[in-house]
Amino acid sequence: MQISGHMLIGQQSVQGHKRAIRAINPATNESLGPDFLGGDQQHVDQAVDLAWQAFDEYRGLSFERRAVFLEAIADEILALGEVLVERAMAESGLPKARIEGERGRTMGQLRLFASVVRSGKFLDARIDPALPNRQPLPRADLRYQKIPLGPVAVFGASNFPLAFSVAGGDTASALAAGCPVVVKAHSAHPGTSELIGRAIQKAARDCKMPEGVFSLLFGAGADVGGALVAHKNIKAVGFTGSRSGGVALMNIAANRPEPIPVYAEMSSINPVFMMPHKLAAEAPTLASGFVASLAMGAGQFCTNPGLVVIMANADGDAFLQQVTEDIQGLGTQTMLTPGIHQAYCNGVAALEQHSGVRLLAKSETSDRPNQCHAHAFVTDAVTFLGDKSLENEVFGSTSLVIQCQSLAEYQQLAEHFEGQLTITIQMNDADIAAVSQLLPIFERKAGRLLCNGYPTGVEVCQAMVHGGPFPATSDSRSTSVGSAAIERFLRPVCYQDFPTSLLPSSVKANNPLAIPQLVEGILTLGE
Repeated sequence: MQISGHMLIGQQSVQGHKRAIRAINPATNESLGPDFLGGDQQHVDQAVDLAWQAFDEYRGLSFERRAVFLEAIADEILALGEVLVERAMAESGLPKARIEGERGRTMGQLRLFASVVRSGKFLDARIDPALPNRQPLPRADLRYQKIPLGPVAVFGASNFPLAFSVAGGDTASALAAGCPVVVKAHSAHPGTSELIGRAIQKAARDCKMPEGVFSLLFGAGADVGGALVAHKNIKAVGFTGSRSGGVALMNIAANRPEPIPVYAEMSSINPVFMMPHKLAAEAPTLASGFVASLAMGAGQFCTNPGLVVIMANADGDAFLQQVTEDIQGLGTQTMLTPGIHQAYCNGVAALEQHSGVRLLAKSETSDRPNQCHAHAFVTDAVTFLGDKSLENEVFGSTSLVIQCQSLAEYQQLAEHFEGQLTITIQMNDADIAAVSQLLPIFERKAGRLLCNGYPTGVEVCQAMVHGGPFPATSDSRSTSVGSAAIERFLRPVCYQDFPTSLLPSSVKANNPLAIPQLVEGILTLGE
């Protein structure tokens, strides 16, 4: 498939005329053609208006047609073959195995949501029939279901050119909910974005979807993204990126005449607590596991372990010694973009210059462009608690180890941390009493708690939560990964005393959709 540099608005291929975006191969700093000319307000209006026109028709389609559409997108992504893999590798610097794995995850997400749609469970159908003879007052007939919000703006992420981008989890869950999607492509991988966009466009055409179900826009800077969020017919936003970017979109959305929800995944440093008895028994093993997690993908994951909490004793020293040896043995890895690499270098430099922080170890250096050199730094709990800047996320393979004098300092740190995507606890049975004191704090601070593992790696499944209190995300009640992600793009509607002929099929007494219904508080499963 030829990459054109065009935006995709419905079934049209449209050339922009604003400042051009050109991809860069971060492994070589080579510029990759073609130019992608940015869109403007007219293009935003065209895409969103088309999505709004498609909304009622799309949400009214049968579950089966919607599910088949999601599966067709997965099939078309696979049909792109090596063209997609090679372009994604060139635009991201990621190895082939990573891109192929991410492609599989992307298709898996789409197929997961196809199964969610077919089940009908996401509608949360509830029926409380009328009780005309109830005393002292009768009860009306009440029926409840969830409906899609409307067109959704999705922003592609820099660190996952496939799984969190054009056909990523936000797009898959919004389409599954019944919401048309307008994607603002990330400027780091425009060619990859166009290829995936054309796969969705073809799937929409082949499945006879309403034309505005999907559009893809490009734009340098914040103009297109800001205009998209501000548009009156956009009803929700999905975003993965920096805290500053997410907060800017939140502010636009909050200041509209009709405020809308922004589901932004932003900043997390993912603390790892090494409990004393576990540390005493397995310090070298824990250290090596931590370094492996830290180094994965050059640390360019939102779940990278950016903080480690240990005791300041001989066991902690053994941990630090193994961390030093393992990091010094690491090679370098190409970072996703020159901008991400520069931000990483700036973050490392700030830690190196901090008077209360000591450089523990760093990996070998390289003269190649945009290379991540892994680093580990050490400080103490008192210093960390006294300096807010030490909580800043450094996006890449760098972590700060905090030495504590007591478990009381563990608790102080836990209370002090901002909201997180993950908190990890390394423990054994002898640590259970201490962890039981910390667990209520951890539950308040993070969306996912891990025991005896490491946070990198997010399984796409029914039970996953990829979210957390601010600034990890903008809404701690939601997740951007797993089947519950569909909930972000739905809202409840109650139908009171409606004639059966006008009731949605999901809440009719004869249950024609054969979906789960909660009838007078009793769950009935569709056959």
